[in-house]
Amino acid sequence: MGNKISAVILAAGLSSRMGQPKMLLPWGKTTVLEQILSTFTAAGLEEIVVVTGGSRQQIEQLVKEFPQAVPVRTVFNPLYAHGEMLSSIQAGLRSLLPFPPLQDSSTQSKGFGAGREGVAAALIGLGDQPQVLEATVRRICAAFEHTHSSLVIPSFQGRRGHPWLVAPPLWPEILALPASTTPRQFLNAHASQVEYVDADQTILQDLDTPEEYARQRP
Repeated sequence: MGNKISAVILAAGLSSRMGQPKMLLPWGKTTVLEQILSTFTAAGLEEIVVVTGGSRQQIEQLVKEFPQAVPVRTVFNPLYAHGEMLSSIQAGLRSLLPFPPLQDSSTQSKGFGAGREGVAAALIGLGDQPQVLEATVRRICAAFEHTHSSLVIPSFQGRRGHPWLVAPPLWPEILALPASTTPRQFLNAHASQVEYVDADQTILQDLDTPEEYARQRP
């Protein structure tokens, strides 16, 4: 097993409830997605993969222009329109495998092939969760490094949230899950393997509607 934790940021949604690409919305002096990238970078993640789908070109351009202290690249989820969250998780994990997937018109990445060797775990984050704290990300990674649990999940008042971490022994099972399966069902099936980390309410917050964005925007 390697010693590097890579992040997979799920940013492939259509933002249908928001009415515009929510990852590109202003967040303070930056954008929603850039805030997330900054948080994960500051927390010490050694590689970040952004899974794109809807608004692919704009997000790829944003990632290309992001000041990179660590490798940040994109991978396209061709099933983004109908595949739900699971398909994006699968696309992100495939990009972390120790051999390159076939390159075709459905796959695009920046710095393709960099950083796959030695990956100890993947931290699954949401592309519309700019509220998450650097301290929370650090705590999740530290818990994994201390316990080597296959799953590390933050919780607030008994509720699971994002980002959550999964180690390579469970990746083949996730990659083989049928489209009808949800990440929650997968996590429930492996409840006995979960190491929980206490966190604040930001692990439960995301941005789905204009009202949520207006209420939470800094």
